[in-house]
Amino acid sequence: MSRCDSVRVGWRRGALLACLLIGIASAAALSMPAVRAAQAEPAGASARDTKAARAQLGRTATAAEVKAWDIDVRPDFQGLPPGRGTVAQGQTVWDARCASCHGDFGESNAVFTPIAGGTTAADIASGRVAAMTGSQPYRTSLMKLSTVSTLWDYIRRAMPWDAPKSLTVDEVYAVTAYILNLGDIVPADFTLSDANIGEVQRKLPNRNGMTTEHGLWPGRGKPDTRNTACMANCTDKVEVSSLIPEYARGTHGDLAAQQRGFGPVRGVSTGSPEDEAKPDGKAGAAAVATPTPAAATAAAAQPIGAKLAGQYQCVACHAPDRRLVGPSFHEIAQRYRGKDAHGALAQKIRGGGQGAWGPVPMPPQPQVPESDIQAMVRWILEAK
Repeated sequence: MSRCDSVRVGWRRGALLACLLIGIASAAALSMPAVRAAQAEPAGASARDTKAARAQLGRTATAAEVKAWDIDVRPDFQGLPPGRGTVAQGQTVWDARCASCHGDFGESNAVFTPIAGGTTAADIASGRVAAMTGSQPYRTSLMKLSTVSTLWDYIRRAMPWDAPKSLTVDEVYAVTAYILNLGDIVPADFTLSDANIGEVQRKLPNRNGMTTEHGLWPGRGKPDTRNTACMANCTDKVEVSSLIPEYARGTHGDLAAQQRGFGPVRGVSTGSPEDEAKPDGKAGAAAVATPTPAAATAAAAQPIGAKLAGQYQCVACHAPDRRLVGPSFHEIAQRYRGKDAHGALAQKIRGGGQGAWGPVPMPPQPQVPESDIQAMVRWILEAK
């Protein structure tokens, strides 16, 4: 084991990894005579000789080696290096290094989720993004971000994706400032630095959105899983497959209830049989309240396209006669009236899209059968 006891108390993850890597590399570089001597050592060799042989393994990490790995930045900004960068400088770096994947203004391309958008002045005042609890189909980075240090640290260590850690410290400050400006968190003439980043934290739209209701948070006193240690009649063989074995169902709660209510939904109902039998509908997707006779009659009278739009959660973003996140079904019908748009709309449902009705993307729906897509398209285009 590498002897890293001389590294300062309170090292962070990077320092520990550096020590381990140095120890492994040093162990691999041991001379063959030393290895042979250790192998030939008689069973009765003294503890002192054994300790001396082990002392040849590894070495103490140098200050430079520790510094190269010890670069993470904590929420209280410990580890943040001194530096500064303006919004304008950040835009220059962004256009050259970031825009190809994330768009000129953080809207991103067809692969990546948008970075900016979805936040308001009211969110900045309250510290909680209201759209996070609504029907917004995408969660942008600035909607979810609760600490500026997370954004700064990720850009420094992981971006650009094809050349991580290639940005200078001042460039990281500048790009961070540009992203914050896209969300109207800082003005266009702002200079972000280690001296004022704490003030920016107090303006972050979702700074009060972090939850500590999980087992990974220190002091919670509860695990993330609900399995119990097997003490008798344990399973002899554990098989890894795409199905959840009975003994593991419910380990992480009801997966179906944890999924978003739109787009391709992945997650089976894994609640306990007792939970699934509850009539209040709170146990997840498996608990369904019995409809009233009037509601059943109204549902039966709905066109098949309307039923499918509700079944596949299209109505989370589209209403029949008013704009929600996306255009109303009536607006779509009016735009394409008199045109052969069946194929184009069917493709939009299958593959998604962006730009036809505004900046919010339409998520792809590959899970919808083709026959259902065609039925919904016919119903939408016939909307009055």
